Amino acid sequence: MLRRLTPVLLILLVVVLGVTALAARPEAGAPRRTADFVVLAGVAGLRWDDVDPQTTPTLWRMAQQGSIGSLSTRSAHRPTCPVDGWLTLGAGSYAAWNGSRQEGACPSVGVTIEQPDRIGANLPDQESVVLHNQDRLPWGAVPGSLSESVRCSVAIGPGAAVAAARPFGRVDRYAPELPDDPAGLLGSCVLSIVDLGTVSGDDPAARAAEARRVDAALATVLAARPPRSLVMLAGVSDTETPSRLHVAVADGPGWEGGLLTSASTGREGYLQLVDLAPTALAALGRPMPERLFLGRPAIRVDGRPDDLAAAIAAPSDADREAAAQRTVAGWFFALLALAQVGLFVAVLPLLRRARRLAGPHGPPPVSRRVVATVELLLVAAALAVPAALLADAVPWWRGDDAGWWFGLVTVALTVAATALVRFAPGHERTLGPLGAVAGLATLVVGADVLSGARLQLNGVVGYSALEGGRFAGLGTVGLGVFLAGALLSAGRLAQRFRRAWRPMVVVTVGGTAVVVVGSPYLGSDPIGAVALTAGVAVAAAISTGGWLTVSRLVWATMAGLALTIGYAVVDLRRPAEERGSLGRFLAALGDGTGGLTVHRSSTANYETLVNSPLTVLAVVGALLVWFALLQPWGGLMRLFGIYPAIRAAMAGTGVAALVGGLLGGSALDVAGAAAALVVPMAALASLRVLDHSTDRTQPGAGRQRGDGPGGPPAGDAPDDGPGGGSTTAADDGPRTDRPQPDGGRTRDAGAGDDGASVGVEGGSGARRPAPADTAGGASDGAGDTAEGDRDTADGDTAGGGNGGGNGGAGVRRAGERPAGAGGPAVPAARSPERAATASTEVVAD
Repeated sequence: MLRRLTPVLLILLVVVLGVTALAARPEAGAPRRTADFVVLAGVAGLRWDDVDPQTTPTLWRMAQQGSIGSLSTRSAHRPTCPVDGWLTLGAGSYAAWNGSRQEGACPSVGVTIEQPDRIGANLPDQESVVLHNQDRLPWGAVPGSLSESVRCSVAIGPGAAVAAARPFGRVDRYAPELPDDPAGLLGSCVLSIVDLGTVSGDDPAARAAEARRVDAALATVLAARPPRSLVMLAGVSDTETPSRLHVAVADGPGWEGGLLTSASTGREGYLQLVDLAPTALAALGRPMPERLFLGRPAIRVDGRPDDLAAAIAAPSDADREAAAQRTVAGWFFALLALAQVGLFVAVLPLLRRARRLAGPHGPPPVSRRVVATVELLLVAAALAVPAALLADAVPWWRGDDAGWWFGLVTVALTVAATALVRFAPGHERTLGPLGAVAGLATLVVGADVLSGARLQLNGVVGYSALEGGRFAGLGTVGLGVFLAGALLSAGRLAQRFRRAWRPMVVVTVGGTAVVVVGSPYLGSDPIGAVALTAGVAVAAAISTGGWLTVSRLVWATMAGLALTIGYAVVDLRRPAEERGSLGRFLAALGDGTGGLTVHRSSTANYETLVNSPLTVLAVVGALLVWFALLQPWGGLMRLFGIYPAIRAAMAGTGVAALVGGLLGGSALDVAGAAAALVVPMAALASLRVLDHSTDRTQPGAGRQRGDGPGGPPAGDAPDDGPGGGSTTAADDGPRTDRPQPDGGRTRDAGAGDDGASVGVEGGSGARRPAPADTAGGASDGAGDTAEGDRDTADGDTAGGGNGGGNGGAGVRRAGERPAGAGGPAVPAARSPERAATASTEVVAD
């Protein structure tokens, strides 16, 4: 009874670990009232490259006194044009001006501003803009929400009027230009929004001239600022393509000499444009609107270098990296998809000819050199993404030809990693490369996450701060590689243990991965944690043998639901402003606005599906597996029969990747990243299994019971231990099988794995061939005869054990008595032996 409940208890353990990891929250300073007045000064196009002591002395002094950060200006329009940036600032959510505009361009937009009196102003188009954002855009933004949250607001300049206009178009106080002495205007309301101008173009001299004018206007504002006020300067938008990171500076009581961050980014030194509205309300001590902003209040954190030049160099360098990443990432994934597709096509004829057939009429075997070269290429293809992640440790983006530098660094790292796998101990074994590649990929991504995910931020295979979707933790590609590597590593490690211990091994490794993915201190991906929990549940359920049945799939679904419900209960108990994405979604369902989230997710899935090169990797990988590797000649069914823990790991990877992609709005991107690692390794392992399908093993002598978790099952001794174990031709080099002194004979290493023995028909001397590889044959008699895991002595077969896997005892001939049977032994008739082919298979680990 306890043995049957073990998988259930282990899955519950994963759920508990996942809920614990997701429920924990990093401690952050709670926003508090710090000012009586707030002044938001915006400059379209201002970047950190424009700031220096000579050109912008006022801004330089403000940055020295206050806190600084890089601002992502994402809005509902790509790129964020000036009018979209000002509208998003006032809405606190992603917004865009209505009207037909070409995607990827920033044409001039005329905003009508009426002044019926000398106090305020009116925007007649504001109501139509609000309806456009409510009905046509998926974010549900309400332009003017910031002004609606205070009693009175001031706007200076046309851009500020767009941000300060209430939903019905009224601006409380308005001045079309900054007066020489704006003290009275800035002190008339608790919130003032000032348009300081624009910095645009690529000409350094022109940008410097515009930056000087902006700096002079900023000096006027700072000289007239009200007492106990917070002044925030922000580069509110782009002015052309491509998008860039912009300036963010906060100066006031409680904002001295630090870095800016917010809960929406989770990364020190980074803010979003949608964070400015809640920051202003939090500084004033005002409540947030009923329909929460997408942004979160900014806070100050320590960690800024004392030297301002060094402090500014970091966000400026991040801006250059993010700009280069956008271009390089596209061609990298396109080339990766093309290379893997070509490699998969080249593998097909090798799979057809990998099995060495007996007789003079079989096709000649493929050259060992060709096979070894293809194996190395498969390893390199699987390691390309981890190598690209490591490449961001080198500042390749600082050169003139950034793409070429990235390519050279990535190729060098890929070659080094491939050599490491090639010369690692155990490479000659069937699962040697698979285990080494999976472990290396998990180590690279895991080490990056544990160190703050610095390589993924603005990295080619990471995420870009320009997109505004994620700033910390695991990205889409990182999640796919990490979950695939973790589950394959768990399966490879579990295969070395006896059957009863395999679920525990899978849950131990998989549960640790769930904590890494879900913890807000590390991966910060609750959806990925839920998906990985389902994958671990599947892998643990079938790691002892058998296929993915409906009941096992139900258990995996229940594990994912249990983790989701547990986390949702904890998240909903938090205050509204501290909830995570799941808690906010459930709260939105309660107030009837959850459809917007569903719409955004479905839209993101569709756009990613049709535009991402990773979709090609996922689809082509699935086609190769289904139409080649899973065919009788493909070898994957045979691999699954011999190594059920690997089958479990691959099934769990498929479940986790699909769930994580669809729920996370990334379609097949997670599956594509996982396939880039799993499919080449599956093809390589299939080639090796087929290559060893005609290997012979010698019968072992005595067997002794093992009693440790890593020891053999009852009645089995380690394959390489004293007392004899099965050895293959690779153990002694090429040899010819000979009759044994005890009348036994050599056994086909693949026959027991396929579910049938190779013996002699009724003493007639006619040899009975092993059956062809089929789904049932591979699983029914697998017996885990390879890798020192002979569980067939206890009836541990992949599908029930009905014919194969003699536990190393050899194959009885017709007329032989079973070992230990009473009466005199009757020797069997001899039959001619066939010469064995040399093998590289190593049975024992």
